[in-house]
Amino acid sequence: MSHDAKAVKHRKSVTRIVVGHQAMEGAGFLIHRPFPTHELLQIDPFLLLDEMGPISYAPGTAQGAPDHPHRGFETVTYLLAGEMEHRDSAGHVGTLRPGDLQWMTAGAGVVHSEMPSAAFQKTGGLMHGFQLWVNLAAKDKRAIPRYQELSASHVQIVENSVLGERVKVLAGEYRGVTAQVKTHQPILYLDVELKTDAEFVLEVQKDLTNFVYVYEGSLEAGGEGAQVLAHQLALFDTVQGELFIKAKTPSRFLVLAAAPLREPVARRGPFVMNTEQEIREAILDYQAGRFAKIPPKVDKN
Repeated sequence: MSHDAKAVKHRKSVTRIVVGHQAMEGAGFLIHRPFPTHELLQIDPFLLLDEMGPISYAPGTAQGAPDHPHRGFETVTYLLAGEMEHRDSAGHVGTLRPGDLQWMTAGAGVVHSEMPSAAFQKTGGLMHGFQLWVNLAAKDKRAIPRYQELSASHVQIVENSVLGERVKVLAGEYRGVTAQVKTHQPILYLDVELKTDAEFVLEVQKDLTNFVYVYEGSLEAGGEGAQVLAHQLALFDTVQGELFIKAKTPSRFLVLAAAPLREPVARRGPFVMNTEQEIREAILDYQAGRFAKIPPKVDKN
């Protein structure tokens, strides 16, 4: 085989572009949601992606998500600005600051809250981040709840100033650098920053779900150079090849890839199982108090 023949690679195509629709969630905080919507229900194994904000709060006005249950999947919170406090019924407590990542496996069932911290509530300021829901395989849906917290200082970064690229490896592996978070199935989750005209190229194996969500700037994506703007998601084909991005302006975007579970999905609000019967069981278990409650705060004074 000639050198030229070896150099030829498939540049993956963008199959659709979806706008992140603006809405209010939780107790009243701004989100941009590309899915689930009437246009795109899910991207197996990913169930939901919310860009939280960006929104500036005056002192005492910040909103969050008070106590609520989950079963059958994982919630992943990644903060860019602001400060949130996590508390759950398994006894986990954590404070999420800019650049931090929290990976919560609800599994068999957990009640949790994500609220602005007391410090942020007092001062106000900019709140901006993401929440991702990752489905669990049927064999893992009753797993013991697990909580992983990764501070910004422990997030692996791959930086190439010559190429104008800076990549935070939130989950999975990129260019020989592996994230510290542990996942039930292999997942790639990157936060990429490019300078104008810089390019990002990622080899993606066959049959993997893969997409890009832009939250700053504008890109050309895929072999046809599709235009993707801020608050838009670009879904790529599942043929093995190169996921190609070129920044038209200074840009930041998320890259996600994983193998689809290809299992039945029954979902109702905060519960995601495989059958409607399992959904009914989840509702009854929660109503009967079998999810436990979040322990009260301990006064340290």
